[in-house]
Amino acid sequence: MSTTSQQNNQGNTHIEMRRRARGAVLEALYELDTTDHSVEEVLEGRFSTLLLDEKSRVFVRTIVENVWSYRTQLDAFIGEHAPEWPVAQLAVVDRNVLRMGAYELTGAMDTPYKVAINEAVELAKTYGSASAGRFVNGVLGAVANHIDDLNEMLRGG
Repeated sequence: MSTTSQQNNQGNTHIEMRRRARGAVLEALYELDTTDHSVEEVLEGRFSTLLLDEKSRVFVRTIVENVWSYRTQLDAFIGEHAPEWPVAQLAVVDRNVLRMGAYELTGAMDTPYKVAINEAVELAKTYGSASAGRFVNGVLGAVANHIDDLNEMLRGG
């Protein structure tokens, strides 16, 4: 196998693993949003059923822990950019895809904006309603345009 082929396969494996990790994040956030389970209990459940490498487990844990601890601030910020849709009234999947996408847009996970938005849109299309992808794309596009404000809010500023 050529070096280029090996690099492409490694890149595809990384993308596939990251996509699987994002699915695990969404499942964990959904469970947290609909039950009284602790973050640790939910993560243990996800990790016991999914084959994720250590890097992906760190990615999942970091996003879940931070999104869950900052959910009030994330919801307020998302609500500012989707005022016609109160966050509490959004479908559980849509709400958590938006939370996770907004968190990734902050740069905390070194995810490029386009990737964060595209991955969130794909999750919304896969797990949400027929129009969820367009909705998530629009809201996260607006959030991305004001990301410095979100970062300041999350820092407590």
